[in-house]
Amino acid sequence: MKNNYFKEILAIRGMGQVISVTAALCVMTLVFGIINPSFFSGENTTNLLRQVVPIMIIGIGQSFVMITGGIDLSIGSVAGMSSMISATLMTKGGMDPWVASGITLAACCLVGLVNGMLVSLTKLPAFIATLGTMIIARGIAQLANGNMNTDGIPESADGFKSIFYYGDTLGLFNPIWIGIILFLIFAFILGKTCTGRHTYAIGSNYEAAKLSGVNVVVAETKVYVFSAFLAGIVGLMLTAQSGMGTMNAGMSYELNAVAASVIGGVSTMGGQGLLFGTVIGSFIWGVLNNGLQFAGAPLALRNLVIGVVVIISVLIDRIARGGSLGLFRKRSS
Repeated sequence: MKNNYFKEILAIRGMGQVISVTAALCVMTLVFGIINPSFFSGENTTNLLRQVVPIMIIGIGQSFVMITGGIDLSIGSVAGMSSMISATLMTKGGMDPWVASGITLAACCLVGLVNGMLVSLTKLPAFIATLGTMIIARGIAQLANGNMNTDGIPESADGFKSIFYYGDTLGLFNPIWIGIILFLIFAFILGKTCTGRHTYAIGSNYEAAKLSGVNVVVAETKVYVFSAFLAGIVGLMLTAQSGMGTMNAGMSYELNAVAASVIGGVSTMGGQGLLFGTVIGSFIWGVLNNGLQFAGAPLALRNLVIGVVVIISVLIDRIARGGSLGLFRKRSS
């Protein structure tokens, strides 16, 4: 019975790469710990977790999109838009932080809805559609407070700051709990619901999914809304962390999200990927950054190493699936 159970686990598409990257993460962590024992200190572990969580959350949204065969370049700018809108509503509007957060997340979901409609209805390539909304969302972030960063959010937002960054529960900082809860929710959606099955179906074979009765417009739009919603959550975390809205918040987060997803085994060809792999990919990104920093490596070298790891991950996926060298597959209308 146990052998059959393990065979079923290993038969899950993408599980092989998840196991491989998990082993790689363990080895890297051990090596960095040997190089500098301070790597395992409680303070560094906490800092590492707080660095990884936003990339993990935004990577979960990116993974949903990539499993359909698309990409969302707007999420970093959506996070920045979220930071600026929420902080502006709290500072200039004097709005209750939770009402401001709700309005902000609704605005972020609207961007996701636009992305989904552009890709699913107009058949614009996801790269082009989300590149456009990336620029628009960053523009909204800049316009929200008259092309200036906001003032510090008021004392009435102390509860907001506690929930989204500074507070802790049962010995863990609240952002870590937020990341765990969101992972469990979206892993359930992807693995146990019709939405998840439709997501995989679209990425595996778009035309076959249409013929089998999947409402591809609704299903594809959903993943972009998920992605924008999660980017909005990250934006709220950035506001809580800095205590203000900053126009460059979330800069390059879309690239970090792609890196976490690809390293974790989400295929750029669509139809394959596990959110647990994205979590591991986020930790590899974080451990590489943190460990190389402890080793005295400059930022340029850290970026270079992560870039090489991403390229190798994509090449492994191409070889494993026997796909073409195009980044994202073409689909017919």
